[in-house]
Amino acid sequence: MSTPTVYALHENPEWFPPFARAFEAEGVHVEEWLLTDGVLDLDSVPPEGIFWSRISASSHTRDHGLSKDYARAVLSWLEAHGRRTVNGRRVLELEMSKVDQLTALRAAGIDTPRTVAAVGRHQILAAAKEFPAPFITKHNQGGKGLGVRKFESHGELADYVASEEFEEPADGITLIQEYIVAAEPFITRAEIVGGEFVYAIKADTARGGFQLCPADACAIDPSTGKPIMPPGATIAPDADTQLFSLREDFDHPVIGKYLEFARRNRLEVCGIEFIEAADGRLLTYDVNTNTNYNAAIEAVAPRSAPRALARYLASLVPAAE
Repeated sequence: MSTPTVYALHENPEWFPPFARAFEAEGVHVEEWLLTDGVLDLDSVPPEGIFWSRISASSHTRDHGLSKDYARAVLSWLEAHGRRTVNGRRVLELEMSKVDQLTALRAAGIDTPRTVAAVGRHQILAAAKEFPAPFITKHNQGGKGLGVRKFESHGELADYVASEEFEEPADGITLIQEYIVAAEPFITRAEIVGGEFVYAIKADTARGGFQLCPADACAIDPSTGKPIMPPGATIAPDADTQLFSLREDFDHPVIGKYLEFARRNRLEVCGIEFIEAADGRLLTYDVNTNTNYNAAIEAVAPRSAPRALARYLASLVPAAE
């Protein structure tokens, strides 16, 4: 058998069908490597090919608590052998830490919300003391809105931290962040593939709150709180439950900053999220390196992001072989 051209390193099969269809449509041979648990022989030699990592910071919420460190080991092994990785070892660290993301964004001259990191549960109240209410908390190793809560007072936060409802972050780091009043009730996510801006989506925060994963497998009906689509479904939710829409003809100087940020940090596939505040600021708060795409957006977008990804990965093959 011939060696597959592209290896997809991931941990959640429910998110992969749109990519599998895109690879098939583009005629790109892909093999999935599920990094949930396994054996890695350090004396072995990796196969030839392109290795695309899409390990998620929320993997531990799917009982895949080993995926982060397994991916670290595999990517280190691949890169030590000179294999071409896409969103490789350094990018994995960016995915796993919002502190890493925010410091990198600020270093690139991109405005971010005021944020303080509390290392340890007992430090959260001290970290929050300089923030006027309301403010929010979130997990440093996030995804899917993990640990994102709005507090109307410091007393409310103190009660939460002392309660059994407190959500312990995977890495023990809780972020305290300013609460941003949006000019309009949505956030924007800019999708980037291979150094090019593909499109921007709007996510409805009035109905979706803080949990705004665009993957169809994540889709939650705001009226019931239950999944809209079963795993493997291919039909997009209807307009009444759809939280996402294409932000048509989006053209803003921040996109140029994002492209340069992605280039400097070797972010070849990513979705970068920002909010336009009522006070006129544009604040970037999240970098997704395992970015998912939404079926309803794909149906109306000027070009397909998964197919752009498949073409980009295919274009790297001659340089790797």
